[in-house]
Amino acid sequence: MTSDPDLAEKLYFAQNSAGAISGPQDSFLTMRGVKTLHVRMDRHEQNARKVFECLKSQDSVNKIYYPGDPNHPGHEIQKAQASGFGGMISFDIETLDNAKRFLSKLKVFTLAESLGGVESLIEHPAIMTHASVPIETRNELGITDGFIRLSVGIEDIDDLIEDLERGFVAI
Repeated sequence: MTSDPDLAEKLYFAQNSAGAISGPQDSFLTMRGVKTLHVRMDRHEQNARKVFECLKSQDSVNKIYYPGDPNHPGHEIQKAQASGFGGMISFDIETLDNAKRFLSKLKVFTLAESLGGVESLIEHPAIMTHASVPIETRNELGITDGFIRLSVGIEDIDDLIEDLERGFVAI
């Protein structure tokens, strides 16, 4: 309910296009997923912390973007607003050639344009989600040709680290 006609119009449009409520299957899946969400998020974060440590030890990684890094500009905000740092990490390995060689060797991380679910996903924005953005604009945004984005999943951490190391050896 609202007394603002502009907001009411926007809400009506959203309700009309998306529906007022979830369907039965969507509701069931939401209820089922919420029951294990805390366990999955704990594992995402544990794995991401270990992946971050792995990335820090790689000579070919010249920058890491992870709010769990005490040097990240958003670290204190994240600490104040959340109980953890999540499973998203980005890093830069400098060149398109490095990125292609790195990605070509991975077996556990799946190349995909998604934030993912429980599986570990990897994305190369310069040739995927941001390919249509002019290179000058991408560079201004920090999306270089060597920029890689990870959605760290809940798989065995040793498998994930081994997969990343396999990619780094290719560089």
